[in-house]
Parts: sequence; structure tokens; C-alpha cells
Amino acid sequence: MSLIFAKCIWIDENRKITKKDLINERFECDIFINEKKLSGNNKFKKKNRITYLFKKNISDLSNIFEGCSKLTSIDLSNFDTKNATDMSYMFYNCELLKKINLSNINTEKVTNMSGMFNNCKSLSSINVSNFNTNNVTNMIGMFSNCKSLSSINLSNFNTENVTNMTGMFHNCRSLISINLSNFNTNNVINMNGMFYNCFSLNSLDLSNFNCDKIKYDSSIAKMFFGCKYLNNDNIKYKDNKIKNQIILDIIV
Repeated sequence: MSLIFAKCIWIDENRKITKKDLINERFECDIFINEKKLSGNNKFKKKNRITYLFKKNISDLSNIFEGCSKLTSIDLSNFDTKNATDMSYMFYNCELLKKINLSNINTEKVTNMSGMFNNCKSLSSINVSNFNTNNVTNMIGMFSNCKSLSSINLSNFNTENVTNMTGMFHNCRSLISINLSNFNTNNVINMNGMFYNCFSLNSLDLSNFNCDKIKYDSSIAKMFFGCKYLNNDNIKYKDNKIKNQIILDIIV
């Protein structure tokens, strides 16, 4: 089995905590709080150490922490993900999550990372520099609504197989800069709202962006909407579709 360590703070210390409070019932695991196995009759105080014991060889990790709105930190350094293919919405709506240890996570087989950190409003930093994204095709809303995220290192991301980046950084209000100079967008068909409402961004290098596969105006619409500090001078680009969207979203 693989261990995951997490901390969770509960508003009502007298309320019963069940598996539904922590994780989807469909996911097979045992949950221990302070080394005591969780059952339907357990009651725990506000602050507890929670240990998830997962079975190995899991391929579908989608939504496994969805709705764990009181989760504040999680350590995945010992989590065996070598067979995982789907990590979509993995931490969706973990609104109080401030720290995630992803240092040893294996993503080499993952094809779907859509919404992976969607609505992690309290996450101020995240280290995804070790992510292997060679097989990923879907990054829709991957960091959407990460309102506290101020920086992110995507220098090792391989996006050559990605087809959809819709809303990838949507509403990342605290994001000041992001290095996307190595992004390969040759196969991307949709960038709609990719940087929508990233109003702290003050520069952007999209000189390697290729929008040849984008056929419809709606597929790139509002890409820079609400980016009030970006302008024609601090965005680097070569593609005319990017240029046209800058004119529509920022200059006009």
C-alpha cells in the first residue's frame, strides 16, 4: 500500500466524520485518524492527522480529493502513481489547501490533467517541475481559479500532445509572471479564456505559440480578457491570431 499524509481542520469538533467528508466512496481505501481506523461512529476533534492507505496500481485518480474543502496540506511523496492515467480534477474544490508535496509523483502515463488544481483558492505556490507531461492531451482549467498562486514553474512541461488549454490559468489573479517560452501548441485546438482575468500578469512570452490548429474564433476568444497590465508591448508573439485577440481583449 501507499501512504498519503494530510491535515484537515473541521469546523464542528462534535460532528461525526465519515468517509464522505474526506473522499469519494467509490475509491477503495482505508482511512486512519490519529492511527485509529475511521468508522461511521467515530468522532474527532478539530485538528487531526489523517492517513489514507491506498491500494497500488490505481489508474484512475480523477476527483479523489474533490470537495475536501477543509484539507490544508497533503503529502504525496510516497504515493505510487506509476500506473495513473487520469488525474483530472484531482484536487478540485480543495479551497483551503495551502501545501502539496508532489516531489515524487509519477505522471508519465497520465493523459488527462484537466481541472487538476481547479478552485484551489488558497494554494500560493506549487512545485510541478518534476511532472512528466509527455502523454497529456488535456489541460483544460488545470490551474483555474487558483486565486493565490503567485508563481509556477512550467519549464519542464512538454505540451506537444496537448489539444486543449481552455481556461488553463483562468482567474489566477495573483499570477505575476509565467514562463511559457517552451510550450509547444502545435496540436492545440482551443485556448479560449486561457489567461482570462489574470489581472496581475505584467508580461507574457508566447513567441513559440502556434495557433494553426485553432479554426474558430470562439476557440481563442477572451484569451486575455481582464489582463489589465498586459499590452502589445509586454506580450511577445508571432502568431497573427494571438495578435488579433490582443487587440480585441486588451487594446479595444
